[in-house]
Amino acid sequence: MSGLESLSQPLSEPLTLRCGAVIKNRLGKSAMSEALGTLDNRPTELLVNLYDAWARGGTGLVITGNIMVDRLALGEPGNVAIEDARDLPLLSRWAQAGSQDATQLWVQLNHPGKQSPNMVTKQPVAPSAIPLAARFERYFNPPRELSPGEIEAIIERFATAAAVVKQAGFSGVQIHGAHGYLVSQFLSPHHNQRRDQWGGSLENRARFVMEIYRAIRQQVGNDYPVSIKLNSADFQRGGFTEDESMAVVEMLDGAGMDLIEISGGTYEVPEMTGKNVKASTQAREAYFMEYAEKIRARVSTALMVTGGFRSAQGMADAIASGATDMVGLARPLAVEPDFSARLLSGATRSIDIKPRITGIKPIDDMAMMETVWYARQLERIAQGKPTKPNESPVLVFLRQLLRSGVKGFRTQRMRAN
Repeated sequence: MSGLESLSQPLSEPLTLRCGAVIKNRLGKSAMSEALGTLDNRPTELLVNLYDAWARGGTGLVITGNIMVDRLALGEPGNVAIEDARDLPLLSRWAQAGSQDATQLWVQLNHPGKQSPNMVTKQPVAPSAIPLAARFERYFNPPRELSPGEIEAIIERFATAAAVVKQAGFSGVQIHGAHGYLVSQFLSPHHNQRRDQWGGSLENRARFVMEIYRAIRQQVGNDYPVSIKLNSADFQRGGFTEDESMAVVEMLDGAGMDLIEISGGTYEVPEMTGKNVKASTQAREAYFMEYAEKIRARVSTALMVTGGFRSAQGMADAIASGATDMVGLARPLAVEPDFSARLLSGATRSIDIKPRITGIKPIDDMAMMETVWYARQLERIAQGKPTKPNESPVLVFLRQLLRSGVKGFRTQRMRAN
């Protein structure tokens, strides 16, 4: 066996999930925000084009960017939101395009909670009325506390959206439980200081995500993949700890979750971008591999580690170690949508990804530039244009700032009318 074959062999192996679904190889596209929806948060042909490119790019599992379960609670202008079956025809076209060549195409379902910018949400909601850190007050309004009835309604929204995407032909769903969004907020004792059944003990704080999982499973059945993206930790004083995360993973494993994607951090402490990783972690490429090694012995659910992978060697080593079943890729596939196919064929061994910074500290500190710059590359792919790996982060940011402001204003005006 040649060197290239030995590297690609573990990555080429199919993975059978506990629900019976088969992922054709061990490479997964982690969710990235596309912001390619309409002003009223409906899907577009651009999303069909983008996911057509990824399906033809060789990746076994492709997970969509944030799809919101409430049009009044957005992560950013241009998010797609699914509240009912009104967009079923275009959703079906999206699902068909992204499922080519036996690609598993899963929809990531999300509610932002307090991480909803003030340009799109005047009064965000959260488990408790605790604002984000002071440096974010220009971008995010203070939240109000959700009532028990509202919590139950949001759980049903997740289930309804899951039923719609299954009907549309998507292969599975993923609950976004990481990066400081609403599920993550409920899990964190810093953000969740409730004194009812939804707060306090870890079991109570985990009740929200467990009820979302049960409600989704009731809608889609036991043979349909249901996944979650979960923080290994929030990396924030008083927040969701590694020990708590492992306990929640064990709860989800026991409930029947099909795949758990491991990430970490929030807008306030953006560890998922790799800005603060140790040299030893960089050498291994995977930011959260140590966590995966610890949890692997405790659960049977398939695991996907996302963040930092850049070379065939690093990916093959991660799979061969047994600590993870899938390698999660994001930024590499925003620059080279066919990176997986080239990696598996031996046409390439690695990709160089450099930080995208503006030099504006508040923006760079909360990882906004990373999201904006890569979203711009996704837009180019969707438009049938080549990506621009050397595109100026500052120019991209200024362009996006203007567009987001206009979209946000128009979205608010549309709601008012």
